[in-house]
Amino acid sequence: MYCWDLLKEKAKKLAGKEPALAKFLGDLIIDRVDFNDGLAALLANKCLFLHEAVNLSSIIRETLEKDPWIPEAAVYDLAAIVDKDAATNDFLVPFLFYKGFHSLELYRIAHFLWGEKRKHLAYYIQSRVSQLYGVDIHPAAQIGRGIFIDHATAIVVGETAVIEDNVSLLHQVTLGGTGKETGKRHPTIRRDCLLGAGSTILGSIEIGEGSVVGAGSVVLHSVPPHSLAAGVPAELKGSVPVKVPSNLMDQIFDSYQ
Repeated sequence: MYCWDLLKEKAKKLAGKEPALAKFLGDLIIDRVDFNDGLAALLANKCLFLHEAVNLSSIIRETLEKDPWIPEAAVYDLAAIVDKDAATNDFLVPFLFYKGFHSLELYRIAHFLWGEKRKHLAYYIQSRVSQLYGVDIHPAAQIGRGIFIDHATAIVVGETAVIEDNVSLLHQVTLGGTGKETGKRHPTIRRDCLLGAGSTILGSIEIGEGSVVGAGSVVLHSVPPHSLAAGVPAELKGSVPVKVPSNLMDQIFDSYQ
């Protein structure tokens, strides 16, 4: 896998320049046989208690082997970060240090376990990720690939939420319910959307493909495709003339006019 070759090359160079990180890089990348092995070691390492009783590394590796879509999605997620984050220019930094990437891939493991009826173990991983990173994604939520969660503090994604491919979220985004209703009760975010920092989207509503939700907005009604929505409560402010706003990461509405 080309991504893994790049990661190994970068890690070896960094280990030579920064000996203090040599063992860390060896344990997670340089001494690992392939991307699955490295990703399993990374995610288990990030999710450990000081005295861990659950052998997450073997569980994660087994999951990655059973569902090859997960490591494939992880590569798309890494590529999305490098493409969209102005602070990032290679795969190594987000792989090792970005909690948005770590929490998203741990969600993917929990989601697989949820589908295998191992719900308590899935809840365990969800709980650890919430404690460690302040990112609370229910294992039953459905999330596509190429997802960029920037800063990833105070993210909440409810049980019946759906996030399609190539969506970008900033910190403090909530995809929640409106009360104690049952059934489909969380939002669906169609592909290529950009959800601004602190935006709250509630209920079984839909944010249409290629739409932008402004920072700090509270969205209570569905948003048509390629639309701008902002305010408390959110109102439609116009259309989005670019096809894929999630790639631009531009939260200034005047830019779209």
